[in-house]
Amino acid sequence: MKILIVMDPGILVPPVGYGGHERLVEMFALEYCRLGHHVDLLVTKGSKVEGCFVHGYGKVGFPPTNWQRIKAIVYVWMFLFKNKSSYDLVHNFGRLAFLFPILNKPVKKIMTYGRKINATNIESVNRIKSNNVFFTAPSVYCMNTGGVIGNWSVVYNAIDFTKYTLSMVDGDSAPMIFLGRLEYLKGAHEAIEISKKTGFKLIIAGNISNIPEEIEYFKRQIEPHIDGDLIKYVGPVNDLQKNYYLGLAKVLLFPARTDEAFGMVMVEAMACGTPVLAYNHSAMPEIIESGITGFLVEDLKEMIEVLDQIEFIDRKLCRIHAENRFDVKAVTQEYLKLVK
Repeated sequence: MKILIVMDPGILVPPVGYGGHERLVEMFALEYCRLGHHVDLLVTKGSKVEGCFVHGYGKVGFPPTNWQRIKAIVYVWMFLFKNKSSYDLVHNFGRLAFLFPILNKPVKKIMTYGRKINATNIESVNRIKSNNVFFTAPSVYCMNTGGVIGNWSVVYNAIDFTKYTLSMVDGDSAPMIFLGRLEYLKGAHEAIEISKKTGFKLIIAGNISNIPEEIEYFKRQIEPHIDGDLIKYVGPVNDLQKNYYLGLAKVLLFPARTDEAFGMVMVEAMACGTPVLAYNHSAMPEIIESGITGFLVEDLKEMIEVLDQIEFIDRKLCRIHAENRFDVKAVTQEYLKLVK
């Protein structure tokens, strides 16, 4: 099968630093290739993925300007119209508008979402005569934000489990970890409160936001508590550091109040055998298997209380269950089932 993967320009594939869907694009491109498919990429100029042919367009720079967005749409439209019969599958991780020139063409099309879906856009597409269009979302929660009009499936986000190491830790001495953007709704201050109330050490990892109110949040509610002993801040982490710190921890605290469509860091923790504690909302119940890969709680008090049960979770089993559901090999097969 000849496959074209499309992504908005602005971030290289694979990304040098920030880049969520760009990481997914690389993973699925490599897996499609491993399975014997011919894979082309329509992504940011300068991108390189082993075994794939890159049609580069746009330039590095995120977020793009409105003019850059318009130019990107026009470029993709021209490319798809010209090559409408060249591919068996177009897998789009970019904006829905990219697919307009081929909506009614026989080529199979997967439109993959990773965050809240604009229901108006979906309604517009469904008013147009279309053929072989498959919509996917990374959770039922996310799918429902789009009104579920059209041919929808839930296909979870994925990670490459070969890049994460199962780590066995001493539950008595191992620290807890918070890994994420240091913004108020992500809840790092609640992780600090848990650490202070339980006496368990806490590692905080992640980027400090450049939004003025979030910078103030860090200075007032995070920074004063960092002592390098009970509470340690290690800054932003790359993939190797992420694997190390997640494996070091006995539990990932995920006290986010945001509407999470998936929560990739939770699966990354599970790949290291590290269970997750999270609030019971949005997509969290779909990701965490209570008592196996972590626990769901209703509030901070319950999160503290359930910490005593973390030691009873089998870290090997935690990884196995997560791998069966979220490894790139398993998830790629879910995409291919849609178009077979």
